[in-house]
Amino acid sequence: MKDRIKALCRQRNAVILAHTYQSAEIQDIADYVGDSYGLSVKAREVTDAEVIIFCGVTFMAETASILNPGKIVLIPEPSAGCPMADTITAEQLREFKAKHPGAPVVCYVNSTAEVKAESDICCTSANALKVVASLGDVPEILFVPDRHLGRFVERRLGRKLICWDGCCPVHDRLPVQVVKDMKAKYPGHVLMVHPETPADIQDEAEHVLATGPMIELARKSSDGKYLVGTEDGIMHSLKCAAPKKDFVHLWGGLRCPEMKLTTMESVLRSLERMETRVQVPEEIAVKARRAIEAMLRVS
Repeated sequence: MKDRIKALCRQRNAVILAHTYQSAEIQDIADYVGDSYGLSVKAREVTDAEVIIFCGVTFMAETASILNPGKIVLIPEPSAGCPMADTITAEQLREFKAKHPGAPVVCYVNSTAEVKAESDICCTSANALKVVASLGDVPEILFVPDRHLGRFVERRLGRKLICWDGCCPVHDRLPVQVVKDMKAKYPGHVLMVHPETPADIQDEAEHVLATGPMIELARKSSDGKYLVGTEDGIMHSLKCAAPKKDFVHLWGGLRCPEMKLTTMESVLRSLERMETRVQVPEEIAVKARRAIEAMLRVS
């Protein structure tokens, strides 16, 4: 099946992009594996390919389509949504903005194209600090949709944000007692957690990082043992990046069912049938592209 996928990629002039939360077998067939920021950059850099197969969730494929209007973007599992992205609609954001006239909107990329189109600038968990800092000394900043990432930015920058009450249900449900128990069980391990986790979880960690920086830390740091507090798909990327180091996943509940919908069979079917194509209406894509490109200029 892997050989068939690679042959079809050559035939279709296609590249496969995969998020670090995808299963190991999907990561292994991808041309590029990364976090939301890395995938946003890579999607814009894919200049030679005519087709992008996006192994992730819908908002990620939308972003790739927005940044590559002349290319065919396919998602193998169109039902792979994002519960966080579903916590806010474009209409709700318009109402939110109306209550805070003139306040710039920072939109986490884990959002729909329609919400991005209503925003001033996007961010990822890897560059949220830099994006918010770039707005300067403005009276109010709206941050959507993840309240935990917003609070993380507030604490690091020492400035107040007006955060939408959304979250990633996978990271949000991590019990703090589990974290404390695992720290006690593995006293020599460095704890790194994702900024989508609640503040009390972040307070327990030595590092609060997006998935890309987690992998970089593991690759470059002299530390050899880690507790990993994010979705379990990252364990494969970590082990590939630093095979001699010891990684212990923090909790079995940190698994995103939507991210695990993509299979080898669905990737093969997508290439064979050239489905399912992701297309964002032009009037939305133009506005969303402006917000995404504003983020990329800052980064």
